[in-house]
Amino acid sequence: MQEGNDSLNSMDIYEVLKHLPHRYPFLLVDRVIDYKVNDYLTAIKNVSYNEPCFPGHFPHRPVMPGVLILEALAQATGILAYKSTAQTPTEKSLYYFVGIDKARFKQPVVPGDQLTLEVKLTRTLRGIWKFDGLACVDGKVVCEAELMCAERDV
Repeated sequence: MQEGNDSLNSMDIYEVLKHLPHRYPFLLVDRVIDYKVNDYLTAIKNVSYNEPCFPGHFPHRPVMPGVLILEALAQATGILAYKSTAQTPTEKSLYYFVGIDKARFKQPVVPGDQLTLEVKLTRTLRGIWKFDGLACVDGKVVCEAELMCAERDV
């Protein structure tokens, strides 16, 4: 989703932890590769056989559940929303995943894959942020969806 950007804005895991309230086993963003406030964010999630979902989700052929791929995209939207507003999560206010449309899954995600999460802000209206999201493995789309998030008091 980046277009001719020579200088990348990246975030390591420590910066990601400042911008997401999630922790193990539900933190699904390992690193942000690039972002532009009020525009797009590209992140990665390394999929490991040690993920807590795999022993019970097709134990003989582990597959990452689609809802976790969507949650990873939602976490990427939260990071972009926080970066765009120059805020971080607080005990009083959080960005919540509030909607999903047009979710499609193209191929399974398995241990050893690296998910590239791409979210692009398409609209903000009355506190609802809407994004187009793509999850890819090796350049191939594995999931796409329209996602919405909103800041709410806790």
